[in-house]
Formats: sequence, structure tokens, C-alpha cells
Amino acid sequence: MTCVSGAVLDVVVDLRAGSPDFGRWEAVRLDDVERAAVYLPEGFGHGFCALSETATVGYLVSRRYEPEREHTVHVHDPELAIAWPTRTALLSARDRRAPSLAEVRARGLLPEYDDCRALTKDR
Repeated sequence: MTCVSGAVLDVVVDLRAGSPDFGRWEAVRLDDVERAAVYLPEGFGHGFCALSETATVGYLVSRRYEPEREHTVHVHDPELAIAWPTRTALLSARDRRAPSLAEVRARGLLPEYDDCRALTKDR
């Protein structure tokens, strides 16, 4: 993931059930000056917040898009306690309806740590 114009705060969250870092997150500023990029391993959640009036992001994926494999977790879930730069974010309808991390975990929708590690073991 990179920001090709403007600036964003990019947040990556470990959502792998059984991971020693489960629920931990990291944030990095991506912009069109430094041109940094972020790699998102299997089993990690991702979100971003525009820091400029407009921002354009680009990303590559490892496989064809499969909507049934994609799930959301509410960006303001207190269990994650992500330090977003604003609490008045403009969220999509999908993101506003997103369940908490506890709800996603209870539904069995989180990827397993060992399964995710096995996918990238030989890469």
C-alpha cells in the first residue's frame, strides 16, 4: 500500500487468532513526498485516514479479490484503541456497520495465526 498523492495515516492490525501480537496495531504516515509503502501480511487488518484535503492510495494484492473472505472490524473499537487523528471520520456505510473485534472473534471469522504463517512460509 502506498499513497500516490496527498497524505494518509495507514494503520495495520494483527487479527490472527492465536498470534502473540493479536490486536496490536502500528500506524505510519504515507505521503507523496517520502513515497514509503507498507506491506500487509496474511491475517492483518488495514485502514487509513486521509491527512490531506484529498489523497489517493494504491495497493497490490496477492490473489484475485474474493469478497466472501473480506470482513470488517469497527475502526473505533475500544478493544483496539487505535489513535486515529480524528474521531469525526467520514466512514462508509459498511464501516459504520462493522462489528467489534469481540463480535468477529465470536463468529469465528478471524484467520488463525498458524494458517497465515503457513501461507507465507515458503515465500
